[in-house]
Amino acid sequence: MAAAATAAVTIGPTAAPVAEEGLSGEAAPAAAPPPQALAPSAGPRLSRLPLARVKALVKADPDVTLAGQEAIFILARAAELFVETIARDAYFSAQQGKRKTLQRKDLDNAIEAVDEFAFLEGTLD
Repeated sequence: MAAAATAAVTIGPTAAPVAEEGLSGEAAPAAAPPPQALAPSAGPRLSRLPLARVKALVKADPDVTLAGQEAIFILARAAELFVETIARDAYFSAQQGKRKTLQRKDLDNAIEAVDEFAFLEGTLD
């Protein structure tokens, strides 16, 4: 990851936002104060999947010789988004059946309903 992305940024005390007058003489809404970046240990984790495990999975591929930390992070985040999306679609299928527990048929319905999941058809058999 880039050094700027991991470095903590501290912003000194800021004055309250001041409304500026626009061309028509009306007060424009005040801009929100800039967000403050937290130190890596103080904030929530950026990835829910363990990056060491993702790196081990990537290195298990014989075609991969080197994998940078940024690539590992992007792959972990993509996997999280994929699991979140298919789980949400499967949950909607379960809700239509008036259930709260996901079943295999809910995943099958999600795979059939969304074109982007077409590559998964037949994988649960």
